Amino acid sequence: MFDASLARPFEVSSFPRVFAVSSGKGGVGKTTLAANLAYALSRKGEKVLLFDGDLGLANVDVLFGLTPKCHVGDVLRGHASLREVMIEGPGGMKILPASSGIVDLTQLSEPQKLRLLEEFDALARDFAWVFFDTAAGISENVLYFNLASQERLLLCTPEPTALTDVYALIKVLYRRYGVKRFHLVVNWVQHPRQGEEIFRQLLRVVERFLGSVSLNFLGALPFDQRVSQAVRFQRPFLEIFPHSPWAKALEDLAEQILSLDEAPFDGGLKFFGRKIMGVVA
Repeated sequence: MFDASLARPFEVSSFPRVFAVSSGKGGVGKTTLAANLAYALSRKGEKVLLFDGDLGLANVDVLFGLTPKCHVGDVLRGHASLREVMIEGPGGMKILPASSGIVDLTQLSEPQKLRLLEEFDALARDFAWVFFDTAAGISENVLYFNLASQERLLLCTPEPTALTDVYALIKVLYRRYGVKRFHLVVNWVQHPRQGEEIFRQLLRVVERFLGSVSLNFLGALPFDQRVSQAVRFQRPFLEIFPHSPWAKALEDLAEQILSLDEAPFDGGLKFFGRKIMGVVA
């Protein structure tokens, strides 16, 4: 078990803003959002780390056409440190790649979670922003990365199943762990008002059944067939289609992220001693 005496306070200025980018449902564009958001902030001169949190099904390195020599699985097995695994991505961002096809990493053990967060604590102070691109759903790994984050950025689409599943993630994080602050982005909208409509629909359900949860609407991204082209080209969308409506909406989202009021810091080993054991118990 974790020794609470090891916990130590951090100054907000010495630790990055840490975001978990999650969705209740797969296939809604979550990795594309996380990767391009990290790229957008990197181009603005921000120091950004993108952590592929889908530990058994690597996506980020594939999205950018990268071929890492090692991955987070090597860290969890004690063969490398996160700093040794980290690679450079487009725009100067740093990336921590996941493994692919390793089933035992889809549900981390308690010692693995401790090791990962201790390694992360030693590395993350080099950055202003960290984005965990989590797996979809409400698995223990998804909950782990959301609880290890300062902010939770949720992505859904206008599909009813996507809306239902993102609500399920909010409900689990709130009822089991008391998480109350979330940000919503709606992808693949046909017009800007549709994003606001989806947000209001989710907000009504949250207010009715969960009460004191804070849900903040960050914006909507239009449907654009060129997003799938960028994935096939294995390059950032913002790099090859910089003047498209989707790119403009993503840039606006990046500005929204930069202007967010900072939540009380709740990460690193301080976080571990207080919350993480609820995930692994």
